[in-house]
Amino acid sequence: MRFERWLLPLAFTIVLVALWQLAVGTGKTGVLPGPWQVALGMRELWERGVLVGYAIDSLRRVAVGYAIAVAIGIPLGLWMGLSTSVFAAANPLVQILRPISPIAWIPIAIVLFGIGDGAPIFLIALAGVFPIASSVAAQVRSVPPMFLAAARNFGLGEAAIIRRVLFPAVLPQMLSMLRLALGVCWIVVVAAEMIAVDSGLGYLIIDSRNAGKRYDLVVAGMVLVGAIGLVLDLSFRLLERVRSVRWGFRSNS
Repeated sequence: MRFERWLLPLAFTIVLVALWQLAVGTGKTGVLPGPWQVALGMRELWERGVLVGYAIDSLRRVAVGYAIAVAIGIPLGLWMGLSTSVFAAANPLVQILRPISPIAWIPIAIVLFGIGDGAPIFLIALAGVFPIASSVAAQVRSVPPMFLAAARNFGLGEAAIIRRVLFPAVLPQMLSMLRLALGVCWIVVVAAEMIAVDSGLGYLIIDSRNAGKRYDLVVAGMVLVGAIGLVLDLSFRLLERVRSVRWGFRSNS
């Protein structure tokens, strides 16, 4: 099974690369670069010293914005889930703001923060905070009230109830939501860097397009974005498999 886990994705990737090369070879536009051209473009970026630096810049912005989203979204979701009045007051606003694409906030972010790290970090935090808050609130509200009542009967305070009852109950589902939110934040940073900053993988892609139409570097940047996104997702999946976070409330328990 372990062998198949790696063999099947590898075989599928090889097939896709072969189809990519076939499409380039039979195409008439001459714009789309082939796999070898992209590999050479990746090496060029490495030799210029921008490959690692731009990737680190993007990861740093995502780390800061995502941390802000988690720091605000989880407490807000807990508060909404524990208090009926807070949920009634805050949930409509959260549900109005949640579907708005963070990309639509780019003009406002530039007005507020100018050209620099502030704008993309703001957009990343915005992309993550509302889905996290909404999901945590829903998960907390799904915990049977009898569990909370039993904890209070045993003399537990609100802080202890959150730590010993709610968090163990909602942690597996919350981690899944946090993984999805991280993926959204990674998408947003690439889009924001195309407009609001002068470094990062998004800037690399748009700058390669504008400066000489270097589509080999454009696709190289896209491949790097996808590879880093895969690593981030796999890292979160490993965290979800930790034994201490597997337990959670199930409706049939």
